[in-house]
Amino acid sequence: MKLAIIIPARIKSKRFHGKPLKKILGIPMVIRVAQICEKVTSKKNIFIATDAKKIALVVKKNRFNVLMTSPKCLTGTDRVAEAANKIKADVYINVQGDEPLISAQDIKKIIKAKIKNKNHIICGYTKINKIEDPVKRSIPKVVMNQKNELLYISRALIPGSKKVPLKTYNKQVCIYAFNKKELDSFKKLKRKSDLEKIEDIEILRFFELGKKILMIKTNTNSIAVDYPEDIKKVEKELLTNDKKIRKRSRKIL
Repeated sequence: MKLAIIIPARIKSKRFHGKPLKKILGIPMVIRVAQICEKVTSKKNIFIATDAKKIALVVKKNRFNVLMTSPKCLTGTDRVAEAANKIKADVYINVQGDEPLISAQDIKKIIKAKIKNKNHIICGYTKINKIEDPVKRSIPKVVMNQKNELLYISRALIPGSKKVPLKTYNKQVCIYAFNKKELDSFKKLKRKSDLEKIEDIEILRFFELGKKILMIKTNTNSIAVDYPEDIKKVEKELLTNDKKIRKRSRKIL
């Protein structure tokens, strides 16, 4: 089964301009994400899809593949769908360039789930961690049925409660798996669906197209970078994780 990992990256983010090139512990964020993907598959199967020459130059300097895409792409998944027209693969993995804390194991779980569930869109999710505020509108919350199929995803606090807020909520982790037909149907609409517009969550377009979305629990507490202040949170988490790894290594020795 041929695999392609595509990382969409645009420079003109409304909330955080130039986000993909912002450095996290000295490494541009989009390159840090690509390096994680390199633990899953070889560089020849990893592509950064962008409309910005600045990003393309950094990607080439770090010897990753770059695909130039239209600046008119409505979402990251539209960009992935456009890039997929230039790459032949059985499974396309969309890894968002603003998820620098995802693990290679998480990506592998998504790939395995897609191979096993060919008729489902696959998307990651995890519990909202202690350092995040579930009320925050930048965090898409997910609700699933007993089969772990997506019922709804919202920036609002869901599921709601008449009495008191829940102790834990689940959030989306932006690792997706598609086949070519699914990506073509997404882009073919040529507009954002009604719910997608309201929530500003692109996976809702698949939802409204009648596609089943299977949610896969990831192991790590990923923190998406939506605002400049999120960089410090991610760096702190990386340094904490590094200390934990060193302690384990010392115990083994």
